[in-house]
Amino acid sequence: MAAFLQWRRFVFFDKETVKDQSENGKNFQLPVGISACDSGRGHIIWFLTRSLQLSSFQAYKLRVTHLYQLKQHNILVSVGQDEPGINPLVKVWNLDKKDSGSPLCTRIFPAIPGNKPTEVSCLSVHENLNFMAIGFTDGSVVLTKGDITRDRHSKTLSLHEGNCPITGLAFRQAGKVTHLFVATLEKVQCYTLSVKEYPRIELDTHGCALRCSALTDPSQDSQFIVAGDECVYLYQPDERGPCFAFDGHKLLTHWHRGYLLIVLKESFRQTSPTEKHILTIYDLDNKFIAYSAAFDDVIDVLAEWGSFYVLTRDKTLYMLQEKDTQTKLEMLFKKNLFVMAINLAKSQHLDNDGLSEIFRQYGDHLYVKGDHDGAIQQYIRTIGKLEPSYVIRKFLDAQRIHNLTAYLQALHRQSLANADHTTLLLNCYTKLKDSSKLEEFIKSNESEVHFDVEIAIKVLRQAGYHSHAVFLAERHMHHEWYLKIQLEDLKNYQEALRYIGRLPFDQAESNMKRYGKTLMHHVPESTTILLKRLCTDYHPSKDSTDRDSLDRPANPEEFIPVFANNPRELRAFLEHMIKVDPFSPEGVYDTLLELRLQDWAHEQDPGVKTSLQEAALSLLRSDNTVFDKALVLCQMHNFKEGVLYLYEKGKLFQQIMHYHMQNEEYGKVVEACKRYGDSEVCLWEQALGYFARKEDNCKAYISEVLQHIDENNLMPPLLVVQTLAHNSTASLSVIKDYLINKLERETQQIEEDERKIRQYREETAHLRAEIQELKTCAKIFQKTKCSMCNSPLELPSVHFLCGHSFHQHCLESFAESEAECPTCTPENRKVMDMLRAQDQKRDLHDHFHRQLKCSNDGFSVIADYFGRGVFNKLTLITDPPGGKSGAGNLEAEFSRDLLINTKRNV
Repeated sequence: MAAFLQWRRFVFFDKETVKDQSENGKNFQLPVGISACDSGRGHIIWFLTRSLQLSSFQAYKLRVTHLYQLKQHNILVSVGQDEPGINPLVKVWNLDKKDSGSPLCTRIFPAIPGNKPTEVSCLSVHENLNFMAIGFTDGSVVLTKGDITRDRHSKTLSLHEGNCPITGLAFRQAGKVTHLFVATLEKVQCYTLSVKEYPRIELDTHGCALRCSALTDPSQDSQFIVAGDECVYLYQPDERGPCFAFDGHKLLTHWHRGYLLIVLKESFRQTSPTEKHILTIYDLDNKFIAYSAAFDDVIDVLAEWGSFYVLTRDKTLYMLQEKDTQTKLEMLFKKNLFVMAINLAKSQHLDNDGLSEIFRQYGDHLYVKGDHDGAIQQYIRTIGKLEPSYVIRKFLDAQRIHNLTAYLQALHRQSLANADHTTLLLNCYTKLKDSSKLEEFIKSNESEVHFDVEIAIKVLRQAGYHSHAVFLAERHMHHEWYLKIQLEDLKNYQEALRYIGRLPFDQAESNMKRYGKTLMHHVPESTTILLKRLCTDYHPSKDSTDRDSLDRPANPEEFIPVFANNPRELRAFLEHMIKVDPFSPEGVYDTLLELRLQDWAHEQDPGVKTSLQEAALSLLRSDNTVFDKALVLCQMHNFKEGVLYLYEKGKLFQQIMHYHMQNEEYGKVVEACKRYGDSEVCLWEQALGYFARKEDNCKAYISEVLQHIDENNLMPPLLVVQTLAHNSTASLSVIKDYLINKLERETQQIEEDERKIRQYREETAHLRAEIQELKTCAKIFQKTKCSMCNSPLELPSVHFLCGHSFHQHCLESFAESEAECPTCTPENRKVMDMLRAQDQKRDLHDHFHRQLKCSNDGFSVIADYFGRGVFNKLTLITDPPGGKSGAGNLEAEFSRDLLINTKRNV
C-alpha cells in the first residue's frame, strides 16, 4: 500500500477559467440543466467545440441520464426518457450523418431487462462496437453483443444479477480476449466475454460509489480502478493489483494520459453556502501529486484537447492545462529531485538526449555533494551522449580512481572506448593493484571484448604485467606481441618456440625469420628441429591430425643466416635437407660445402681428413653447387682435388696446367698436356715455354714435349728454338733430333711440291692448247651417245663445245637452261658464286670502316672480318701474265696454272 502522505505535491497544471471571446472575454457560462456529460472526438457534450461554439439537438422528450462518446468512432450512445415513468431508452447516434439537421439515430431499444422497471446506473461501450453493457440500480447488467448500431446484427442478454446497484462498468481488450469489469457498492467482478459461458471472477468484496471507477491506458496494462473512501484499488482480470491509500469521500474518478484524477468532498465543515470539492491529480507511476486544488461544487471533469475541463454547479468552466515537460523538469531540478525528474522524463517518453542531460545534471549534483559513487553511476548512464572526457577530468584525482575505473569499464562494455580509454583503464587497474578486476577484464568472452587489444597489450607490458599481456596476445592471436614478450621480457625461449610451432605455415615462417637467431642462440637443438619441419613437411602442432602436404615448404636457403654462430646445428640442418630433398637450392649445397671444407682444413687425423675430402668431393660431383662459388671455396681452403675437379668440369684446361705449374709438378704438367692437348693444342706450347724458363734440369720433360710438338707440327722450328734459348741448361743436343726430323720432313715436302708444280704446268699447257684449238680450228662432234640418257644420238640433237652431246628432248627435260651444258653447270656455278661473293665483299668497304671507327677495340673488328673471309680475293686467270719466271716467282706460276686461285692479302 502506497502511503499518500509521503507523496510530494507539485503544480504541474495551470488553472484558468475558460473565457468566451465572443463576449469580450467574459467567463464562459455553461447551459442550465446539465444532467450528463462526456467528451471525445473533439467535443464536450452538449456539443461544445474547442472554439467554444455550443450546439445542441433534442435527443429525448423528457431528459438525458447517461452519455457515452466513443473515442475511435464518431458514435454517441445515450440513455434517457421519452415519457414519464421508469422506462429508459437507449439510442445510438451517428454524428457523421444528419437527419433534418440533427445527428442520425441508427438504433433505439429499451434498456430495461425483462419487464422489471428499474433505473440505469451506468453505461459502457466497447470501442469495436461489438459490446455494450448497461448497469442498473437493481444490481443487474444487460449485455448487447454484436453490432450495437443495428438491431438485426445484435442480441441482448442479461449478464449479471444481484441486489446491489451497479456503480461502474469497463471493457478491457487484451489481444483477442475481452473482459468486462463490473463494480457494485459491495463487490468488484470480472467477466470473460470471449469465452462462450462468460465465466466470472470475483476480484474483491468491497466496491465503490457511482462514477468512482475508471480504466487505465493500455500503457498501464488497462487496469480497472476502483476508488473507495479509504483506498484506491487497481485490478487485473484475474487478481487485485496495487493499492493506494488515498482516503476521503470520493465523488468522481477519471483516468487520462497516465494521470488519475479524483474529486472528493472536503472533510471539514464549510461556512460557505456552496459545497467545496478537492480535485487532485495523481501520477501513480512516479508517485507524486501533479496538482491539487479546491473547487466549488464540481459537477463533472472531462478530458479533451490535452487538458482537463472542470464543470461546476455555478455554470463556470475551468481548464487545467498541463505544463510542458521541460518546465516540469526545471521545477524538479530546482528542488534537486533528480530521481523523480528521471522517472518523469521516462514516463513522458523523453528522447535519449534529454535523459542524458538529466543524468548529467544529477551526476554533477551528487559530485558537488561529495557522493562520488552515486555521481559515477549517473555519469555511466550518459555514455553515448556525453563526451567521456567531461567525466574523466573530474575523477583523475588519485582518490577517485575506483570511480573512474567503474566509468571506463562501462565505456568499454558499450564498445565506445577508444585507445586512450583502454590505456587509462588498464593504468587504473595497475595503480589499484586490482589483479582480479584486471583478469576479469582481459579474460572476458571474445564476444564481450570491447577494447583495442593491441593497446591493452602495450599497457600491460609497460606496467610489468607480462603474464596478462601474454595471455591477451595468445587469446587474440597477436603473434608478434606474444613472441616479443616471451623472448624479450620473460626470456621463455622454449615456450616461444612451442608457440611458433603451433602457428600456420606463413606465420611460422615469418616469425622464424624474425626471431630465429635469438632462438638458435638459446635453444639450438629445438630450433633446428622446428626449422627442419618448416622446410620439409610442416604441420602446426595443434593440427597434427591434418596430414595434407604443403604446396611449398619454406626455402631452407633463407634460414641459413639463423645459424650464424652454430655451425654444428647448421651442418645437421643442411645434411638433413639434402637427404630429404636432393633438389634443394644451390645455396644449401654451397654452404654445406663450405662447412665440410672448413672441417677438412682444420682436421689433423689423416683418416678423418680423407673421409671429409670424399664428402666434399661428393658434393662437387652432385652438380648442385654454383660453379663459381664452389671454385672460390676450394681455392680459399687450398682444396687441390676440388680445384682440379672443377677446372676439368668447366673445361678450364689451361688453369689446370697453370695450377700444376705453380706447384712445380713437372710430371703433372706433361700429363695435363697429354690429357687435354687434343682439346687445346696451345697447352704444349705453354708447357715448352714453362720448361724453357726453368733453370732446373728439365731435359727429359723438354724432349717429351718437343717430340709431341714435332709429331703434330704444332710450332714452327724457329719459334721452338727461340723459346728454348731462354733456358741456360738446354743444349743443342736437346733439340738436335727435333731439328733433324724437321729438316727431313721439309725436304720431303719441297720435293712433293715440285712434283705437283710440274704436274700442274703440264695440265695447264694442255688446257691452253685445247683452248687455242677451239678458237682456231673447227670442232668435230663425234659423240654417238647422249650424255644424259646414254642412248644413241638421234636428230634433233644438241652439241656443246665442252664435248657433251644430248638429245634435244633430254636437254629440254633435264637442263635448267638450254644455253649451258647440264653436265658442266655445277662446276661453272661454283666459279660464278665465288665471283659474285667477290662483288658483294666490295660493298662491305664503307660499313667496315664505319664499324672500325666507332669500335673501342679495332683489333677485334679486324679479327672478326678475317674470320668471315672478307679479305679473300678471287682472281680468274685467262691469259699468261708477262714477266720473268724463276724460283722467286714460283707461287705466281703455280697460281696461273689454276682456273681459280684463292690468294690472301695480309
